[in-house]
Amino acid sequence: QQQIRRQQQQRQQQIRRRQQQQQIHRRQQQQQIRRRQQQQQQQIRRQQQIRRQQQQQQQQQQIRRQQQQQQQQIRRQQQQQQQQRQQQIRRQQQQRQQQIRRRQQQQQIHRRQQQQQIRRRQQQQQQ
Repeated sequence: QQQIRRQQQQRQQQIRRRQQQQQIHRRQQQQQIRRRQQQQQQQIRRQQQIRRQQQQQQQQQQIRRQQQQQQQQIRRQQQQQQQQRQQQIRRQQQQRQQQIRRRQQQQQIHRRQQQQQIRRRQQQQQQ
């Protein structure tokens, strides 16, 4: 009987040890699984951050391009305006010069007429 009891005890002990070992093994496995999950999550977060940064950079670049375009447009407009003004000024100057020439011509014609008149009178007087 004693032997039987000892054997039973030993078996029970063995069974308990196995159970304990199994439990420990399960815990380890679970821990490993958790760590992997955490690592994965961290990776995902990093990737998301990187994507956000890239998006931001792209947006900034777009904004810069738009600004550049706007500036170019403004410059073109200014240039056009300047050209137009210069053309106008030239036209005005030309017109003025033409007017002055016409007046001079008219004055000359008038003088000639006067001179002719004076000559006629003189001729008449002489006769």
